[in-house]
Amino acid sequence: MNLNHELSIARKAALAAGEIQKRMFLDKPSITRKGETEILTEADLASERVILDVIGRHFPGDGIITEESGEHNPGRERVWLVDPLDGTTNFARGFPFFGVSIALEIGGDPVLGVIFNPSLDEYFEALKDSGAFRNMKRIRVSKVGALDSSFLATGFSYDVQNNPERPVELFKKMLVRSHSVRRPGSAAIDLCYVACGIFDGFWEEGLKPWDTAAGIVMVREARGKLTTFDATPYTPYEKSIVASNGLVHDTILQVLNSP
Repeated sequence: MNLNHELSIARKAALAAGEIQKRMFLDKPSITRKGETEILTEADLASERVILDVIGRHFPGDGIITEESGEHNPGRERVWLVDPLDGTTNFARGFPFFGVSIALEIGGDPVLGVIFNPSLDEYFEALKDSGAFRNMKRIRVSKVGALDSSFLATGFSYDVQNNPERPVELFKKMLVRSHSVRRPGSAAIDLCYVACGIFDGFWEEGLKPWDTAAGIVMVREARGKLTTFDATPYTPYEKSIVASNGLVHDTILQVLNSP
């Protein structure tokens, strides 16, 4: 399966959206609340518009699912999963850990992923069976083999303020067993950082398909491992995710599922 054309268009869309975010980043964005803790900025909407335009013009028969406007062309074999701005709160507060995430899923299998953090000029891309790359240099997961030496990441769902017990308990379990844990606020980039060996593992619950679809391809192609909390194969539609270098994966699962 040759997806080089699809990759070039996804890259074009991600870089165009990233340029919008770069221009808006230092301005005070107008914020709309989507929920008690979930927000929306003009950068989310402008980024989504340009991505929909680029992908729609080149692949008008494909389905697209985006975070902000939902599903376009439902029921298609080929579906683009788009988070135009993953890490909106970070963006709105001037914290430079956010980005564009675009994936292509064929027959339910994520086969292409691009993720771009414009504030740090970090661009990631991966194709099934073709490797993963950071700024066009091939990347691999880390070789850390012990949990007590591991540098980990996690995230909290938007309802954490109403239901803090479980995510806080999981964070506590991993914090005392690992070298250190971070909570940066963008699952897409967290997965990229697992793929390139910065993080040795990542876990979270309650993510949406557009949060992880591109990152799945990145971690797989960097020779990492992905499952749910109960060790079943991970897809973007699962309710929990564990991504790792593979070496610490089983131990992470044991800790997460411990009493």
